[in-house]
Amino acid sequence: MGKTVILEHPLIQHKISLLRDERTGTRDFRVLVSEIAMLMGFEALRDLPTKLVEVKTPITTARVPVLAGKKLAVVPILRAGLGMVDGILSLVPSAKVGHIGIYRDEVTHEPHDYFCKLPKGIDNRLVILPDPMLATGGSAIAAVDFIKAKGCNHIKFMCIIAAPEGLKALQEKHPDIDIYVGCLDDHLNENAYIVPGLGDAGDRIFGTK
Repeated sequence: MGKTVILEHPLIQHKISLLRDERTGTRDFRVLVSEIAMLMGFEALRDLPTKLVEVKTPITTARVPVLAGKKLAVVPILRAGLGMVDGILSLVPSAKVGHIGIYRDEVTHEPHDYFCKLPKGIDNRLVILPDPMLATGGSAIAAVDFIKAKGCNHIKFMCIIAAPEGLKALQEKHPDIDIYVGCLDDHLNENAYIVPGLGDAGDRIFGTK
């Protein structure tokens, strides 16, 4: 059974508050998203397995821990998920990166995929699946469906802001994955936008409308 972690670290909460401000420009927004992803990644990756290796320090020889076990893959949901990749890679630079392209129909709010490229051996990797917003949950569910169809069952989903509706949908559809949330907001409005939210994360990261 997976777990859901709502991250309440004051640094994360402070940076999310800056993201929400409509006066925050593209450059600062992009930097904040990356910083938040790094802080969230620190928590999400705390259970990575380690092994002992022998190294020679300037003083003596010692057996010290290094990362071991499954290889890591970061697979952002396009396009907004791209904004979180560098923050995660700053923690684990050797991780492979894949991409899943999913867009939401503006009328039905249903997800549709248009691109997918995953690293080799995805079935033997821990996959970190970042997307800044978890609104209806449709895109996240579709992305996890796709990754599982490729044989991977070790998945951690990361979002900066979630709506209760989307979180519940993802938990019910994929109860086995770990979910990390920066902040759980109030609800979805009639247009399936998170309230109070921060607007369209993709537009604000890339400066588009």
